[in-house]
Amino acid sequence: MSTLIEIKVAADSLPVEQKEQLLLFLATRLRAAGATLPEPRQLSREEIAEWIAEDEADLRQFQRQP
Repeated sequence: MSTLIEIKVAADSLPVEQKEQLLLFLATRLRAAGATLPEPRQLSREEIAEWIAEDEADLRQFQRQP
């Protein structure tokens, strides 16, 4: 594989466990290369509470499905 497109196509075909391994591999290489991390997001309590409420509503809807 020599292009990013080929790598993306190959990565799409991997099972989830191997995708996780690939992600960890890439993160390790980026850290070793001195890559910078994005700044942490600053979220308000209201935003966090809204996300939690949405997640709980989604869970209830999921649990109602046959």
